[in-house]
Amino acid sequence: MLSKINNLLHYFKSKFPKITKITFISVYLIFLAGAVVRMTGSGMGCPDWPKCFGYLIPPTSEEQITWKPNKEFKKGMIIVKDETLFVAQNDIKTSENFAASNWEKYTKHDYAKFNKYHTWTEYINRLASVLSGFVFIFLILGSIKYWKEKKSITLLSFFALFLMGFEAWLGKTVVDSNLKPTIITIHMVVGLLIIGILLYLHFIVSERKNNFKYNALFNKLLIFSVIFSVIQIAMGTQVRQFIDEQVKQFGFDNKQYSLMNPSFKFYFHRSFTIAIVLVNFGMFYLNQIKDLGYKLVNWIVFLIFLETITGILMYYAEFPIGTQAVHLLAGAILFGLQFYLWMQSRKTTFTELV
Repeated sequence: MLSKINNLLHYFKSKFPKITKITFISVYLIFLAGAVVRMTGSGMGCPDWPKCFGYLIPPTSEEQITWKPNKEFKKGMIIVKDETLFVAQNDIKTSENFAASNWEKYTKHDYAKFNKYHTWTEYINRLASVLSGFVFIFLILGSIKYWKEKKSITLLSFFALFLMGFEAWLGKTVVDSNLKPTIITIHMVVGLLIIGILLYLHFIVSERKNNFKYNALFNKLLIFSVIFSVIQIAMGTQVRQFIDEQVKQFGFDNKQYSLMNPSFKFYFHRSFTIAIVLVNFGMFYLNQIKDLGYKLVNWIVFLIFLETITGILMYYAEFPIGTQAVHLLAGAILFGLQFYLWMQSRKTTFTELV
């Protein structure tokens, strides 16, 4: 038995580089699902967590969560009645009149609307998280055999799993708080931290040899690029908080008010793009004329262009469908590429260019 377990762990260790890649892709899928949730305003599609209206598989029609006489409800199921959520205290069959003693008001928030499209969009977002959780189990299995060689691989793998659990708890808190902006921001930042850990794990177990050339100016620009991106993401989360508050005040459909009378943080976020573009195009230029060989620079420039275009469209065209999701996902991918490029430049055996 122990021999079989040992062989299994060796197998997962041999596949660890591939597992790390699949794991960070699964996290990016969560970002994509979360971006779609934000784009469609589906964050409260399921009022409870981890179930959805008390169901393991969400309801598909309003009739399922509406109180009616002679209807059966299981304990924990949620209904919408008089614009209020009620939770069944036991397995019940309703009588001709609503019996308040069988129900308890859902008090964690007062959002009591049902939209089947929002419900299933949020549910798919949760399924993406569950799928990623299973992938993390393989990550842990693959890291165990590294304990004697490089303990940091095992420790970081377990830390990443812990952060995924923390993210799940934050997801519950997001729902319970009725999408409190600060919690959503923390939710995203922790997601970026997980991506950074997974990319680092993938990098240190990769068999590929880097043959990039070193250029001092390129390295300095790269450091500025990473710092600027972190600042921009931080400002972006603050702008997102402002938009969330506007949506709560004016409604999801009144997007023309989403950036009405914005704070200084929005103007900083918008104008700071100029500095980011200049720094990264400087990196692109040096990479080309010095033949440094950093292919990721091309993708970074493309993503910055995409971020800029979607940002312009959101502001001047009142958030066309898809732009918010693309803007959010592209920002997360940009962070990952810049972080990985930074690791590439550190690992290389450098040859100084004249």
